[in-house]
Amino acid sequence: MKAVWQGYISFGMVNIPVKLYSATQPKQFSFHMLCGFCHTPLKYLRYCPKCKKEISWQNVVYGFQISKGKWKVFSREQLAKLKPEKSNYLEVLGFSSLSAFDPLHSNKHYYVVPSKQKEKAYFLFKQVLQETAKVAFGRIIMHEKEHLVFIQSYRKGLLLTTLFYPYEVRPIDDLEELKQPVALSKEELSLAKKLVNALTKEPELEKYRDRFEEKLKALVLGKVKPIAKKPKPEKLLKALELSIPKKRKRPR
Repeated sequence: MKAVWQGYISFGMVNIPVKLYSATQPKQFSFHMLCGFCHTPLKYLRYCPKCKKEISWQNVVYGFQISKGKWKVFSREQLAKLKPEKSNYLEVLGFSSLSAFDPLHSNKHYYVVPSKQKEKAYFLFKQVLQETAKVAFGRIIMHEKEHLVFIQSYRKGLLLTTLFYPYEVRPIDDLEELKQPVALSKEELSLAKKLVNALTKEPELEKYRDRFEEKLKALVLGKVKPIAKKPKPEKLLKALELSIPKKRKRPR
């Protein structure tokens, strides 16, 4: 596995040499777009509909739309000057509880490991976060962007989570469908609670697979087993009643 970033966690006068590895690896069964006649992979062209021709990379510029038909144009060289300077320091801005961060702000996760084995400062940092139930929050320049992050103790090591900036998160209050309250009956709420209690169990996520992904693989590699659809009751109360598992009678 290749490290995506290498540098130092820096706070006060302490610098801890670390490396970051991607903590997740999405699995997706992907297809390529082919020509319907000869099955050759298709290529995308940088085509200008006004000039009616393909444009080479050296003649491509970048534009920000100010208004309809009006663009602020930048060359690659101009954009390169605007990008943040590379830094191998992750600056810790402070410490807080994990609950201070809205889960919606979480973006990507990375394992943080020491640059060399038995790095005492690293394990001291991990231990103090664990025992104080705190996370360190800070900022890092990675992938040509400045990210806000927090670092938490996680199992044997540390986990870094990059954050969306608050202005990148859409407010839930803007959604029209949630602005009108809905009245719930006591019977509906009572049955819903019974259903939740009846289905409460440990998640055991390793047992589950992406069923759509599995069907795609089966279509390519083998046979597909049809999935029977359950009939859906039209009324909420009936659906709740039918969903609650029935207790089996003990044999006499």
